Amino acid sequence: MKKIAFALPLLAATPAMAASGPFFSLHNTNFVVLLAFLVFVGILLKFKVPAKIAGMLDARANLIKAELDEAKALREEARLLLSSYEKKQKEMQEQSERIVASAKEEALAAAAQAREDLKASIARRLAAAEDQIASAETSAIRQVREQAVQVAVAAAGAVLAKQTDAASAAASIDAAIGQVEAKLH
Repeated sequence: MKKIAFALPLLAATPAMAASGPFFSLHNTNFVVLLAFLVFVGILLKFKVPAKIAGMLDARANLIKAELDEAKALREEARLLLSSYEKKQKEMQEQSERIVASAKEEALAAAAQAREDLKASIARRLAAAEDQIASAETSAIRQVREQAVQVAVAAAGAVLAKQTDAASAAASIDAAIGQVEAKLH
């Protein structure tokens, strides 16, 4: 409904009703509009408005061209900067890979050295244990011998005590003293 109410006044005011009479008359609105338009165009030409508009458009075109050139230069600079950063990133990546590889090599070398040190430590402890065992064995053999000698001396003493009397003991002591004197001189 609103569309019909809006379209009805537009259709009622037609230009055909406004223009009546001969064309070159001041009563004809078409002729008056034509004269006003020609005067308006003449004023525009007298004040050089088209040249000013063209100058303004040229200035705007030059400004746009300068901005485009600046944008191209900035784009090129950004591209160079991006390639520089990509190159630096690649170098940093390679450097980090070298550092990681070096750290792995150092860790493997340290592990190998630790294994060698552990083997040497175990060998030293084993040798020390074997020395202690040998020393303990020697000490045990010596103690057994000493004990055997003590037992043999005690047994011999007991046998001699049973077999000898006072006269043979004195003769035996004299013979032993003689042997000691002969060996000492």
